[in-house]
Amino acid sequence: MYSGNRGSNWNRRNKFKQKIVAGCAVILIVTTFLCAVYSAFSDKETKKDWGVQEKMIDWLRSQMLETYMPVFAFMEEETGIGSSNNLVKRLIASQIPIYGYSEEQAKEYVSIEDEDTYDLLIRQEGSDEERKELEGGSLEYEDDALHIDGDLERAMREENSLHNNEDEKSGEESGKEKDEKEDKTEQNVFVRAEAKSYEYDWSSLTEYEDIVKAFYAIDKTTSITDSRLNLDNLLGKDMTIKTSAENPQILIYHTHSQEAFADSVPGDESMTVVGAGDRLAQILREEYGFNVLHHTGKYDTESRDYAYSNALPAIEQVLAENPTIEVAIDLHRDAMPEGKKLVIDLQGRPTAQFMFFNGLSRTRQKGDISYLENPYIDDNLAFSFQAQVASNEYYPGIARRIYLKAYRYNMHLRPKSLLVEMGAQTNTVEEIMNACDPLAHVIAIVLGYEK
Repeated sequence: MYSGNRGSNWNRRNKFKQKIVAGCAVILIVTTFLCAVYSAFSDKETKKDWGVQEKMIDWLRSQMLETYMPVFAFMEEETGIGSSNNLVKRLIASQIPIYGYSEEQAKEYVSIEDEDTYDLLIRQEGSDEERKELEGGSLEYEDDALHIDGDLERAMREENSLHNNEDEKSGEESGKEKDEKEDKTEQNVFVRAEAKSYEYDWSSLTEYEDIVKAFYAIDKTTSITDSRLNLDNLLGKDMTIKTSAENPQILIYHTHSQEAFADSVPGDESMTVVGAGDRLAQILREEYGFNVLHHTGKYDTESRDYAYSNALPAIEQVLAENPTIEVAIDLHRDAMPEGKKLVIDLQGRPTAQFMFFNGLSRTRQKGDISYLENPYIDDNLAFSFQAQVASNEYYPGIARRIYLKAYRYNMHLRPKSLLVEMGAQTNTVEEIMNACDPLAHVIAIVLGYEK
């Protein structure tokens, strides 16, 4: 009887040991296989999908724990150790160095802060920059996109009245100049503003909160401090072009080339944001004498998800082949709820409003994004701010508030990088093309155009 019990106990212990060994072996085999796959195919596309692989590893781990190692599963549940830093993963990482290395590489490419941030990061900065969510307590972006004060609104109305009611003009112009302007107005031709309609009192805008309130909309995914948003940084930087027009000075391109408008004809590129780029380039060349290169590469034809990472090597090559280019403008159109139209009456012409957009390479929860480094953030901010000021002073109401978001959006390629949202899908092609005139003028002002 005694020896029989001993044999039975021995058999149970032996079977338990075999089960433990089998479980460990399965964990090691599966983990090694996954790591080998990741290492063998660790190109950009694989790293983009590492968030999905990470979830699969966590699921396999949980199934193995419950089946073969219930004690460890209980320890994880009781101690509350997260799936990205659990006991079994640490044990595996200590025994299989490549697994630990893969873990670190995955963290470099996917940093989960919340569901929305995770969704953006696994798409390499996000599929589109128009997904805008303001931090709590801010003004509704779509309802108060301009955030203009009473004086600025009055200036906008006065500016338009000068062109809509010619007989109300002051009469200070010479007869010839007045006749020329009247002819242009009758022909619905844009008249470049020669003087400011509104001028800022900078003494009242020295505090960080005042600057944000007057000029910016900050997405909830990011944050910025007064060390960057101060007038010394924003107005103190010289944005004028230094190279001559003998060689290319300005690059216009489109990360999202397929963006169209309310009355665009499918298949007609001239009626999309690319057509707006053609128009903007033409004005900058013919009216202001800049040497402009318009790049019409397409990076979002199959999907918008990887448009920025798809565009990056091509734009880098264009800039490498044209080292004299100082300005890189990524021209887009925004997305608005149906029924919301971004348009004003400018000189009797229906004109789409535009917006300057900055990526800060910084999330609110995690701070700077190391793999989206941008050494030109301050320059980018100064460029968009000075363009915003020129827009408000010469064409009040044409520019919406500057939008700040967490990612980079390829704005690290030149100090003078500008991302512009030209109207939205609810605007007509006419409204978009009309907006190219004031946009070209304010860009020329910032770049130091001389009359």
